[in-house]
Formats: sequence, C-alpha cells, structure tokens
Amino acid sequence: MFALNKTSIIFCLSLLILTGGVRATEPPSSGADGMSGAEGTFEFKPQDWQEGETTWWKDSDGVGPGVAGCHIGTDSDGVPNGRMFGEACLPDGLLVESNPGSGELHSHKNDMGHPDMFDCNDWCIGQGSSGGACKAAPAPPCAESAMCACD
Repeated sequence: MFALNKTSIIFCLSLLILTGGVRATEPPSSGADGMSGAEGTFEFKPQDWQEGETTWWKDSDGVGPGVAGCHIGTDSDGVPNGRMFGEACLPDGLLVESNPGSGELHSHKNDMGHPDMFDCNDWCIGQGSSGGACKAAPAPPCAESAMCACD
C-alpha cells in the first residue's frame, strides 16, 4: 500500500485540469440545481483511487462557488483519514465545485466523486455583479483550492 498525501491528490486534480479533459456529463447536483452558472457534474477519479471501495467524505463549504472549499476524506464515522482535495479552476475558466452540503458525511461508490462545474462569470452576474472569474485561493486544510471572484 502507498502513502496517501495532499500532494498526490492535488497532483491528480491538477493533471486532470491541465489536460482539459473535464466536461459536465450529468445535470447539476441537488445543491447546485437552479443556481446561476451551474453547468452540471462530472466523474472525478482521484490519483490514489481505491478501486471497488466505498469511500467517505465531508465538504468544507457545501455548494458555495464564492467560497474556496476542501473535500476531506474520512472513515464511515467521519474521522479524517488524510485524503483531501481542493476545488480548482479549469483552463476554460470554469470552477470545479465540490458538493454536497457543508460538513455532510457522504459516500463515493467505487471512490468516484461527482463535483459540479460553474461558469463563474454567469454565477457572479446571478449574484448581482457585473461579472467574475475563477481564481485560486487557499481552503485549509487544503493548501490549494479555488472560488468564483466577482467584480
């Protein structure tokens, strides 16, 4: 077995983002449904994928494009296990926004997550701003994350 660490999770998400291989394949999550800029969800396979395993997670911010969040791996009782990944900006400017609700313990079947994607410009306009963009931001305990920053 190999060690799980923040760097390997961040590397995986970064590699996925740099290759531009991310497209919404399903409708938005229940938390994002009806929100301005919500593009849908996609399947996310972490670098340290645990094939066939049901894994457990908590999200630090829920579906909140205006807040940088961290998706924290846990055991089935909600005790953190060292796995985590932050939200991210895609090359096309879309935000990868983890879900569901803040602090909600939930499972990923086959260790596959389904984060939302947001068009930050559209989300910011829906918030009453003239526009906006995705920007990198910290979200402890994740060293790297992202959020929609409105004008």
